[in-house]
Amino acid sequence: MGRPRSPRGRARVTRERLAQAYPEAVCELDHSNPFELLMATILSAQATDVGVNKATPALFARFPDPWALAAVEPEHVEPYVSTIGLFRQKSKSLVGMARRLVEEHGGEVPGAMGDLVKLPGVGRKTANVIRSVGLGLPGLPVDTHVTRLSNLLGLTDSTDPVRIEQELNPMIPAAERGDFSLRMILHGRRVCIARRPRCEDCVLNDFCPSSAL
Repeated sequence: MGRPRSPRGRARVTRERLAQAYPEAVCELDHSNPFELLMATILSAQATDVGVNKATPALFARFPDPWALAAVEPEHVEPYVSTIGLFRQKSKSLVGMARRLVEEHGGEVPGAMGDLVKLPGVGRKTANVIRSVGLGLPGLPVDTHVTRLSNLLGLTDSTDPVRIEQELNPMIPAAERGDFSLRMILHGRRVCIARRPRCEDCVLNDFCPSSAL
């Protein structure tokens, strides 16, 4: 196969090869429903998935639905998330999010991007996680790994997450955008590591413009 020369061509081959390398790409935040995923994703900002997963079992047990969470003040949530950075602000976001779900959405997690980003603690990245992982809707979360790999692969030269999302979306089939993001994140964590990229082990090294080989 010839070396893909356009961003669209590189995106297509990247999508195909990462799908082979990570066939079972899944979100690493533990959850059993969209509401739990929403809570976990809000907590994951500037925190590790491992740290969030340690805190959420007790949190989910105490606040199993939006009504339970909406009924308390943020200081009642803080003990459950105190091991996570920015836990006071995140506790406020969790309670505010739950109250808006109850007041405006009948306790259901909405699917529309416009509704999701109006929830406290929710930006486009979190909204896209909820859409793609929690609700089975098109969504391409752009985190630091997706940003870095997209630049290294020459898919975009932007560092703005919204711009990157806008540029990648036409290159990736709508139904595959969430999986593409998850696989880029896994590849960034396991192979294309920021401080020590393992280009020799990378399935993209024959066409990546940044490959050290």
